[in-house]
Amino acid sequence: MKKILIVLSLLISFQVSASYILVPMDAESQKNHLKAYGITYWTLEKQQKVKWLLNYRGGSFLLPDFEEIRKECQIRGVSFEVISDSKAESILEEISSPSQNMEAVVLEKAPKIAVYTPYGKQPWDDAVTMVLTFAEIPYETVYDTEVLNDALLLFDWLHLHHEDFTGQYGKFYRSYRSAAWYIKEKQEAEALAAKLGYDKVSEAKRDVALRIRDYVVGGGFMFAMCSATDSFDIALSAEGVDICEPMFDGDGSDPNYQSKIEYSKTFAFTDYILERNPNVYEFSSIDMTQKRRIPRTTDYFSLMEFSAKWDPVPTMLTQNHTALVKGFMGQTTSFTRDQIKSNVLVMGENKTNGEAKYIHGIKGKGFFTFYGGHDPEDYTHRVGDPKTELSLHPTSPGYRLILNNVLFPAARKKKQKT
Repeated sequence: MKKILIVLSLLISFQVSASYILVPMDAESQKNHLKAYGITYWTLEKQQKVKWLLNYRGGSFLLPDFEEIRKECQIRGVSFEVISDSKAESILEEISSPSQNMEAVVLEKAPKIAVYTPYGKQPWDDAVTMVLTFAEIPYETVYDTEVLNDALLLFDWLHLHHEDFTGQYGKFYRSYRSAAWYIKEKQEAEALAAKLGYDKVSEAKRDVALRIRDYVVGGGFMFAMCSATDSFDIALSAEGVDICEPMFDGDGSDPNYQSKIEYSKTFAFTDYILERNPNVYEFSSIDMTQKRRIPRTTDYFSLMEFSAKWDPVPTMLTQNHTALVKGFMGQTTSFTRDQIKSNVLVMGENKTNGEAKYIHGIKGKGFFTFYGGHDPEDYTHRVGDPKTELSLHPTSPGYRLILNNVLFPAARKKKQKT
């Protein structure tokens, strides 16, 4: 009986001392960074709080120690370490030291996620839906009908698929106007706009952009990639101005429409020049695609370093196991540095080429992040290219930036500096 009591005492002691799961996010220890975010989200769904250890071993996660969580990590192939109370306290003490550029941020609730995407689009058409699916993070899709009916109020986080909010059908006219898929998508867009009570697709997209703007101003979190970044701002700045040529909307554009653009209405960009030629695959001077001269082998961008204790938001959004990330192309690859508003934070850039890749800002009570390029693991991604198999890229630094944004709304809110 005495021996049994000793064994039970040892077991209880072990359970008490080994009461945390550390999910490391450094390059050496974690074999599946992307699914690690999914584990963190899954834990939040179970009404368990998580500590995000900013700048500690690549932005690791500290989870409560439950057998269910251990098993889920094993099932998903996520590396983890079971640590004692004293070890966890030691880590948190190290992080809290004023000499360390680290911080422990509490994640409280799994954010409800919406992806703005056209009906029928496949998950591999968009990097965000691909990585959400791979990481096993649930999301719902919305499009123009839902946005105009205020469905965004039900969500904490919104991603904009690679949309063209200007109503110019992605500026694919020159290369694909005779392609069956282009004709079909144009017809579907026109039919949806008419169903919603609009004469033009551009007018419908303008109002959608305005509703998304209101969602952010009211406290929403918006993330956009590729053409959804600059075309969104252009649509806001061209409110009430016809910038579409006849092949897009059936009538001519407003004379001298460039002079009518209102940069004060945009989220991120200013002083840009719109591309008037419908045969040019470009929206404006915001994008660096045609201006950059960087060989693929040396195409990288650097993540900026921020103070974890004083600037936890950009620190969260730049967590990674490397500060140097492979570049990748898109219709909007990156942003012209001097056409970004002064109150917008550049979090990733190629200084040599004078371009920003990854930017963030506050709008009203909400936040937005713009990320240039189409797919972090598909350098050029042309129409018709096969989908990216993320199982081949489980430690992708470029995809980690997307998932940082997904978890961002889960953080315990602190009063933001203005």
